[in-house]
Amino acid sequence: MQLALGPAQYYWTRTDINLFYEKMLSAPLDIIYLGEVVCGKRHQLRASDWLTLAQTLTEVSDSQIVLSTLTLLESNADLNWVRKICDNGQMLVEANDMSAVQLLSDARVPFVGGPALNIYNQHALAQLMSAGMVRWTVPVEMSARQLGEILDSCDNKPEVELFAYGHMPLAYSARCFTARHLGLDKDNCGYRCMEYPEGLPLASQEGESLFLINGIQTLSGEPVNLLPHYAQLCELGIDILRLSPQWQRMEEIIAAFDAARRGEPAQEILPAGVDGYWCDRPGLELIARAPG
Repeated sequence: MQLALGPAQYYWTRTDINLFYEKMLSAPLDIIYLGEVVCGKRHQLRASDWLTLAQTLTEVSDSQIVLSTLTLLESNADLNWVRKICDNGQMLVEANDMSAVQLLSDARVPFVGGPALNIYNQHALAQLMSAGMVRWTVPVEMSARQLGEILDSCDNKPEVELFAYGHMPLAYSARCFTARHLGLDKDNCGYRCMEYPEGLPLASQEGESLFLINGIQTLSGEPVNLLPHYAQLCELGIDILRLSPQWQRMEEIIAAFDAARRGEPAQEILPAGVDGYWCDRPGLELIARAPG
């Protein structure tokens, strides 16, 4: 089982981004995804900067470096950003919307299908594979039962990657929720989402953690944690587990999953997280607890 570090969801400073990935060089990761996937207005690192960082990491890391594209395109500038990533000519690209799929397919370049592509059956999976998709990141709300049925129905399968830890990206909107919360126009947001490096918590009327607001993105209020289901993941034939970058404790999270794949007990209990979607239950439910 391979471990992948997914693309960072939050808006961190250039310094923090560089320090984060410097730490990740010593982590037992097989794949590292790089790139802005949420908002094209974020300007600490532009497309050319992500390409430079990817090239640097390729030279010093044994991990496969993959470039991720924006998920919601709202302007020609966003499309140009995606085009630069797709035209890098060297590294594998994760396509997070159909414009990236078309660019990569037209260029006859293999690509990763991101979790936002909404592939929910074997027919859609086969169609994307015919366009050049070689790795599929399963939608975060898909259950083990649904995934098993799809994989059992496939004649040919891509590499299968599963979002195994982190706040789940649930939705994207043309409206910036962080700006709205702060009483700002989206066009004059002041890049204030940088003030929330772990997202802006949103609770239910009962005071329970419900969502995280991250600019135009809505994330789950609690992280998903599929570590308790590791044996089942192996039985299903999952190739790669995706761990989403966290502001804190990222090294510990990676170490816990690495220990599981080496058959060793986790040294520390991870935050419980949720696994409802995986168990065919409401996504905010916790069904199994992480091993200690």
